[in-house]
Amino acid sequence: MTDKNTGETETMERIQNASIDALRCIQCGVCSGSCPSGRHTTLNIRKLVKIAGKNTDILNNKELWMCTTCYNCQERCPRDIGIVDILLDIRAISVQNGNIHPEHRIVCEMLLEYGHAVPINEHTRANRVNIGLEELPETVHKYEDGLEEVKSLLASCGFRKLIEQNES
Repeated sequence: MTDKNTGETETMERIQNASIDALRCIQCGVCSGSCPSGRHTTLNIRKLVKIAGKNTDILNNKELWMCTTCYNCQERCPRDIGIVDILLDIRAISVQNGNIHPEHRIVCEMLLEYGHAVPINEHTRANRVNIGLEELPETVHKYEDGLEEVKSLLASCGFRKLIEQNES
């Protein structure tokens, strides 16, 4: 067996382990009917659950990245399947295999630079004050040491390297 085949076999085993709960799915469609993203995109959560663990093609499925993790599907599932948890695990495997959705890459890059996925600019600060909120939310923007702490944490777990390996 070649190294490439060994890697593919290991990846498939990881996907199957992450998806073991999906085997209990009865394809009732409650998840898809509960999905707000599915109303506005091509996301078919039931289809993703059906193919989870079957092959590595799911790692390249753009619908995997359309889930907003609202947990509606998981909360309503009559079989108590951890649908969102399965998708998040498969996303992690996908990233580790060099696949990340472009919009998610942008969020990751903002996190690396600002310590937060939504940078606070002057306009946002003024709007917050105008509606009676504190100028800065309870994020790294409010605490001087926060940004360095987040950057240190991200560096310690190799987050930048993971994102950079997915740039191609």
